Amino acid sequence: MANLRFEVVAEAFKKKPATVVEPKERPSEYFGKNVFNRQKMYKYLPRDVYEKLIDVIDNGARLDRSIADAVAKGMKQWADENGVTHYTHWFQPLTEGTAEKHDAFIEHDGKGGMIEEFSGKLLVQQEPDASSFPSGGIRNTFEARGYSAWDPTSPVFIIDDTLCIPTIFISYTGEALDYKAPLLRALHAVNVAATEVAHYFYPEVKKVNSNLGWEQEYFLVDESLYSARPDLMLTGRTLMGHDSAKNQQMDDHYFGAIPERVQAFMKDLEIQALELGIPCKTRHNEVAPNQFELAPIFEETNLAVDHNMLLMQLMKRVARKHGFRVLLHEKPFAGINGSGKHNNWSLSTDTGVLLHGPGKTPEDTLRFVVFIVETLMAVYRHNGLLKASIVSATNAHRLGANEAPPAIISSFLGTQLSQLLETIENADTNTLLAVAGKQGMKLDIPEIPELLIDNTDRNRTSPFAFTGNRFEFRAVGSEANCAAAMIVLNTAVAEALTDFKTRVDERMASGEEKLAAILAVVREDIKTCKPIHFDGNGYSDEWVAEAERRGLDTEKSCPRVIERYLDEESVRMFEKMNVMKRYELTARNEVKWETYTKKIQIEARVLGDITMNHIVPVATHYQSQLAKNVQNMYAIFGDEADTLTARNKKLIREIAERTQFIETAVEELVDARRKANKIESVHDRAIAYHDTVAPKFDEIRYQIDKLELIVSDELWTLPKYRELLFIR
Repeated sequence: MANLRFEVVAEAFKKKPATVVEPKERPSEYFGKNVFNRQKMYKYLPRDVYEKLIDVIDNGARLDRSIADAVAKGMKQWADENGVTHYTHWFQPLTEGTAEKHDAFIEHDGKGGMIEEFSGKLLVQQEPDASSFPSGGIRNTFEARGYSAWDPTSPVFIIDDTLCIPTIFISYTGEALDYKAPLLRALHAVNVAATEVAHYFYPEVKKVNSNLGWEQEYFLVDESLYSARPDLMLTGRTLMGHDSAKNQQMDDHYFGAIPERVQAFMKDLEIQALELGIPCKTRHNEVAPNQFELAPIFEETNLAVDHNMLLMQLMKRVARKHGFRVLLHEKPFAGINGSGKHNNWSLSTDTGVLLHGPGKTPEDTLRFVVFIVETLMAVYRHNGLLKASIVSATNAHRLGANEAPPAIISSFLGTQLSQLLETIENADTNTLLAVAGKQGMKLDIPEIPELLIDNTDRNRTSPFAFTGNRFEFRAVGSEANCAAAMIVLNTAVAEALTDFKTRVDERMASGEEKLAAILAVVREDIKTCKPIHFDGNGYSDEWVAEAERRGLDTEKSCPRVIERYLDEESVRMFEKMNVMKRYELTARNEVKWETYTKKIQIEARVLGDITMNHIVPVATHYQSQLAKNVQNMYAIFGDEADTLTARNKKLIREIAERTQFIETAVEELVDARRKANKIESVHDRAIAYHDTVAPKFDEIRYQIDKLELIVSDELWTLPKYRELLFIR
């Protein structure tokens, strides 16, 4: 057993970089090569069909089913030219991953043969088994019908020999069973609300886009070492393992030279990602050993979410080609930083104005302030719900661990923006407004300097920080679907902007001037949302107490945080913005609680298995070797052996005590699991797993990690942190 570990480690350290076949073209020339983008639409579709499809994509026009056959014909021609033989509806069920069922381009020809065919009907709609995916009770086994429906706003792409068609996934009765359907509704809601508010300043605006730029952090582990760790294979994280003497304490990995094997992996990944239209921009070493980051240029939110899900899928495939496994778990290794997926979010108009970007004129500054403040209102009103959108059994290990934002949602604004809001809040309205004859209203508000983007500091303890022209939602987990956070954020902002416009219009209807009405309402909201504004140290104990005093949600229990989806104000918001109904939210919560329970349940079973089949036998074997040594020493030295064997006898006792504790704790863990499994309520069962099962992990791990330091290295069967964390 021990020799096998040494062989695996030696094999990992001997590996050379895989050969990467780099395109001869520049990246800009092969970008989107495998995507049915506008350029290809123009080439393969009739002009009138192309124009109708672009109207759907750009302006939200209703998809005319009559053009589906022509679109499918063009797609099929392009696919044929690229050696494609199959197609699939690619969707994002509530499993946190993606799903696809491949069908060949073949049908009976009625003469005993086959013909290759792809119709508009097959493009627009398919019928996966809805009962086989998590639905929270919306679909039962005997109610299996569900539909996947084409999302034309996200382009079709090719992977290997398959044409992948991004789709939504809904039940036979219309409820969303995925992330994309409610995301599209949330994006529509924020578009409508933001466009109406933007009209106060820019009447020509026709559309407002929600933009997203994600930053994907991940770990790489040699595949042979990964295969020798059952906990990594089955749970995505190490359930045991003592700290390596050297990990990240020297701060020498962050932005350091990228290891040669990793560089080859990154090159291969970037080439394939660019060919799929994913605009990869940044790559670098992250803080922890073996931790890295990839970030693209920002995109429209729906497309950005699809690209992130596609990239995570692609990363896993490319990594195996290079002898690695990608770890997307938020905390795969204890004692070093975990991985997040910062979501950089903003709003922009079809006329090119970034609504969260500072302006150069007083009126532009007021527009900037309005959209900043209403975003803060959204975060303040629904801070608990925003936290619920990013909590999970895996992300809970990372949040608040002095490496990631705490499990309290607050917003960092920086000195200049804070001072600007304070000026508006405290100044008399008459001093902010001055009538200048025919020129109308002029605002006496200090203009935001052009270099505001560079003048806002960063606060890594802030979950929702303003960073110059966007907000950075830092609390999103590395393996999460960005859509969960984006659904809540965009819906909440849509609600805040809708409420803002209602109050401004009421004042204007009463005879108040437009700018005066806007200023009056925005001042009210600056005062209301002040509790969410915090520029200090989010890791401090004082902040927890202060956050509670401010009325912010400080709950840390994942199952209890998820309850925020069913708060009356949450349900009211989702229904008012036409994003989700109460029963859809209830069903999704059932899925979230069940998913939480299953992940803890799997970890508990894996921990018990490894403990009783690896750790205890190895420790006992070493204990027997020590006991034999003690016996031999007495046989040789007699009473003199009392002193000579003192150390070994101490180790024998320590191993006995620690293994006894472990065996007892594992029995208690199994018992806690059995009791929790008998609880009928999915909600209450999840809470029981959180309160009675999960806490035992650390107790058992502590003892195992102490044994790792005691037991002879040649006997220890599992690759250690010092072997897992450093790629040669």
